[in-house]
Amino acid sequence: MAAQAYEQSYLYRLRHSAAHLLAQAVTELYPGAKLSIGPPVENGFYYDIDFPTPLREEDLPKIEQRMKELAKLDQRIECKPVDREEAKRLILDDTVPGMGAAVAEYKLQLLDAIPAGDQITFYDQQRTDREGKFHRFLDLCRGPHVDSTKEIKNFKLMNLAGAYWRGDVKNKQLTRIYGTAFETKEELESYLIMLEEAKKRDHRLLGRELGLFMFSPRVGTGLPLWLPKGAMLRQVMIDFLQKEQVKRGYDPVVTPQIASIKLYEKSGHIITFKEKLFPFMEDEEKETYILKPMNCPFHIEIYQSQMRSYRDLPIRYAEFGTVHRYEQSGEVTGILRARGFTQDDAHLFVRPDQLEEEFIAVVELTKRVLDKLGLHDFRARVGTKDPASDKYIGHDDNWTAATNAITGACEKMGMEYFVSPGDAAFYGPKLDLIIKDALGRDWQMGTIQVDYNLPERFELEYIGEDSKPHRPIMIHRAPFGSLERMIGLLTEQYAGAFPFWLSPVQIAILPIADRHNDRAAELASELKEMIYDTRNLRVTVDDRRETLGKKIRENQLQKVPYMLILGDRDLENGTVGVRSREEGDLGAMSLEDFIARL
Repeated sequence: MAAQAYEQSYLYRLRHSAAHLLAQAVTELYPGAKLSIGPPVENGFYYDIDFPTPLREEDLPKIEQRMKELAKLDQRIECKPVDREEAKRLILDDTVPGMGAAVAEYKLQLLDAIPAGDQITFYDQQRTDREGKFHRFLDLCRGPHVDSTKEIKNFKLMNLAGAYWRGDVKNKQLTRIYGTAFETKEELESYLIMLEEAKKRDHRLLGRELGLFMFSPRVGTGLPLWLPKGAMLRQVMIDFLQKEQVKRGYDPVVTPQIASIKLYEKSGHIITFKEKLFPFMEDEEKETYILKPMNCPFHIEIYQSQMRSYRDLPIRYAEFGTVHRYEQSGEVTGILRARGFTQDDAHLFVRPDQLEEEFIAVVELTKRVLDKLGLHDFRARVGTKDPASDKYIGHDDNWTAATNAITGACEKMGMEYFVSPGDAAFYGPKLDLIIKDALGRDWQMGTIQVDYNLPERFELEYIGEDSKPHRPIMIHRAPFGSLERMIGLLTEQYAGAFPFWLSPVQIAILPIADRHNDRAAELASELKEMIYDTRNLRVTVDDRRETLGKKIRENQLQKVPYMLILGDRDLENGTVGVRSREEGDLGAMSLEDFIARL
């Protein structure tokens, strides 16, 4: 569901109300707990709470049970507009659960952050018990919500996490309780089953079991270390995309890991991207540097390093550039959301008359990449500017032209798309391809952006056929999105059993006894000389002194596509025993027949 459509849906209101129900249950069960914020999110809701004593995962069923009891009481949920003075009085009213001076710390800060003149609202949950006693739960909130707690029937509390107040590591870490809610019992059960299946496919678990990557607390949160098999997987993907890019006239470039703050002041990232930047560094000359969060300003500098003619365009610069962005520790998710990652980044500098053709060519390249990776189920989303936000740069005319270029190209290609206001980059609209994986989950992967604004900020030019300077247009694109995120997705998509062309180890040779080792080594050398797709075949020899059954089991667990078994009869007949990951024992065959099968 598109972000804007979700925020206007009944499901969004239901989950928002479930977050308030959670907060109400907590205030009853844990007096002294300080509430902060509790929004709906993509697959559910959460609430950040400062507990007087640590909360444990084992405590969640008790909270969930109280939520169910409260939901059945049919508490009316009403919006209560107030002025600032009344809001402060309510927050400090210790006769209301969750309110009062002792627990008001975060709500008072939220109240202070509401701009003067903006409406202030509380949402009020009320009921009268059988004895005629009046009960209420109030929360400072913009809404929206459902009408009654009785509508909140199908929900579950999921897990705990840590979250710094206002996302600032200098602030206190709060306890974040995650939950989910759905309109029907069937939807909730289906989601929980999907989560169980997802656990089996968790890329963090498989990445460790398959020897792809690891994390170390001494290295730091969100900074993966790529092991030999994972590094090979990355290289195979890079080789594939580089080959495709060469066909399409891309030129490789390489740029540094740090840059002067002046570069990102010019681009506008210092203001619009500030919360994602790592702390600034100063050298002995008091020059300030930042760790690279993205590659585009570097590519702009390369373009601007010499005078360009209209005949030079389009110029296509491509780089597998590693960038670093500060993600809160609670947001880091293995390699799907890391602090250090490598983008398959490219920036095209084009004339206006080339824009449509080049944009379509980038879309076709992105579709080619997804098809090769086996990701055939995707939707196209056009992210546009949110007119109510001030996070964007550039003139409205540029935004209109860029948006029209994207939608016009989509229509020319016959590609269906939906528009999502607010999902644009700060410098321009974009086309995102939303992938649906084997579990039915949506992932934003390949992205293509049209940018009139950075060329203007950097005053980029080319000399036109009329001998006058003209402004080029930029296309930003990354078919993988990032190597890390794509490998994480593919690991879960295939449950670690990568397609043959992508597998870090494609063939394992299993000699039955030591006397078969020499032939196994010779066979491995022969196979390694053969080219499959873009690289030599990737072959290992498992010559451990273990039983054949154990070798087969362990290589099967490592998801190796083919095992070649060598015994006395194979040496006599010049054959190999072939075992397929998917089909099991295929029997003995000549090496030529096996290669033909590949």
